[in-house]
Amino acid sequence: MDKMKVTYEVMLGLAAEMVWDEALRKQKSEKLYLEIDKALATGDEVAFRSLTDELRTIN
Repeated sequence: MDKMKVTYEVMLGLAAEMVWDEALRKQKSEKLYLEIDKALATGDEVAFRSLTDELRTIN
């Protein structure tokens, strides 16, 4: 029974880590979208390309 409990705790920990990683990725993605919008609004092509490249790496 102890082995089952340990396995459950490990699985629960992995699930929590996955949720945390997804939340961080989503937050970073939203920040990049805002920065991309600003780059478009100001016509900053260099920043736009850099930010879209970064966005591609996290999606």
